[in-house]
Amino acid sequence: MPVISMFYGVIITLYFLDTKEHKAPYIHARYQDEEVVVSIPDGVILSGKLTPAKFKLVQAWIEIHKDDLMADWQLAASGQEVFF
Repeated sequence: MPVISMFYGVIITLYFLDTKEHKAPYIHARYQDEEVVVSIPDGVILSGKLTPAKFKLVQAWIEIHKDDLMADWQLAASGQEVFF
């Protein structure tokens, strides 16, 4: 999974090959021993858990970068290199 961002101890990765479990575009966010899968379009947790304060940071980050994330998701899903 390529790391696309790191901030305040949160690591954001984009993994696009597992579309069977999560059909919508999503990112993984890790902080210490916690990890969540978060939908890009609406910022909802698809699986996992993260402390509320860190999850709010992740949601804000997604909102700021939503257009770029969706473009990268489309590139990655079609086998092209992401730009993030």
